[in-house]
Amino acid sequence: MKQHILVIGAGFGGMWTALSATRLFDIHAHNDVEVTVLAPQAELRVRPRFYEPNAHQLAAPIGELFDAVGVKFIKGAAESIDVEQKRVGYVDASGSRQVCSYDKLVLATGSRLAQSSTPGVTEHAFDVDQIEQAVRLENHLNALANLPHSKARNTVVVAGGGFTGIETATEMPARLRAILGDEADIEVIIVDRGEKIGGSMGPEIARSIEEASLETGVKWHLRASVVAIDASGVNLSDGQRIDASTVIWTTGVRASSLTEQIPGERDHLGRLHVDSHLKVIGQDDIFATGDVAYAATDDIGNYALMTCQHAIVLGRHAGNNVAAQILGVDPTPYRQPKYVTCLDLGAWGAVYTEGWDRQVKLVRQEGKALKTQINTQWIYPPAANRETAWAAADPLIPIA
Repeated sequence: MKQHILVIGAGFGGMWTALSATRLFDIHAHNDVEVTVLAPQAELRVRPRFYEPNAHQLAAPIGELFDAVGVKFIKGAAESIDVEQKRVGYVDASGSRQVCSYDKLVLATGSRLAQSSTPGVTEHAFDVDQIEQAVRLENHLNALANLPHSKARNTVVVAGGGFTGIETATEMPARLRAILGDEADIEVIIVDRGEKIGGSMGPEIARSIEEASLETGVKWHLRASVVAIDASGVNLSDGQRIDASTVIWTTGVRASSLTEQIPGERDHLGRLHVDSHLKVIGQDDIFATGDVAYAATDDIGNYALMTCQHAIVLGRHAGNNVAAQILGVDPTPYRQPKYVTCLDLGAWGAVYTEGWDRQVKLVRQEGKALKTQINTQWIYPPAANRETAWAAADPLIPIA
């Protein structure tokens, strides 16, 4: 009877896990293992781009890719994990509850926008966390043109001055002008607890963020947070009020709640502690990858972030190593010492940095050209061809 590897999730971590596992089995001419991916859609949703317009187009089909490498796909949403019985409960496409057994499990269910207890967030805020929410925001922005002119209509508040908040805000002036006209008196305001513009990103990159904010017209309201949202605006922790028809929530993400069903240590974001082979510590048959894995990238104290940059490489290693465990061959320890960022800053361009201290290497249009290449080519799935896909899934591919 064939052994069964079940991968839950078809994001960057899950897709690359499946490709990498089948690659190693092919290398060893081992045909007695079935690799299955369980996910709500057979598509890679390109989440790093959800701050852009036309979010409905930002999903790449991967069904043919899975077919090409012999991965079985089950359309469904996982709800429960029974570690003792090695079974996963899920809801299938018709809404019926089903069960899938496994010999080895790879959890790759990603992350979600952290739930907030701030009054009014659920009822009145928008976000760009999932494709449906990004489309909801876009429909709302387009509908602003039908509202009477007012300061609130022309104002967007972005709660949170991290990576997603900055990219969303600096893209927003151009998006609003395309809808409301070039003469519209628009205002985009980032509300952030920090002391300085872009302070959470590091001092060197912060200079580019400040310059881009000034040039694109994005304002920062510092040393404050949003404490309440209603239909017409936000109240801030410093007692001020901003009238705005659009509030976008970007204050951090948490790992999928399915991590809570696996016995093991978790970090403050809900990620499972894994060893260098990405096996969940304390579990012999369960691996974690992507945003649900708390994984060391090097030996000097750095850990993978919840980004596709890390999820892609984590996926290649998780797939290789779960297959290696079945084959009885040496696994490949996960190491990703090089860390880069490429932050889109709207019409100003983009800033590219290297190192955990974010040393700036490219700015403005040079940075934008690289960001465009990353967003439209590098992070997309490989072609639906066995050789091409498996070549791309090698965990030892040099990281540029």
